[in-house]
Amino acid sequence: MKKSFKMEDLDCANCAAKMERVIAEIPGVNKATVSFMAQKLVLDAEDDRFDEIVIQAVKCVKKVDPDCEVIL
Repeated sequence: MKKSFKMEDLDCANCAAKMERVIAEIPGVNKATVSFMAQKLVLDAEDDRFDEIVIQAVKCVKKVDPDCEVIL
């Protein structure tokens, strides 16, 4: 399943790259793209675990940038 999420208060392109790397390491994630310019997260992951993976991805975002919000 592939889904796009709006992000708010993503501070910099470096943070976006870190988030992308960490989210891509979550088991079940096929591909993760975090765009600083578009303030968007595109997540492609296994269908049967998608909701669980989204929760883990949001936690990863918060670790990198506590002020950033993922709009679910």
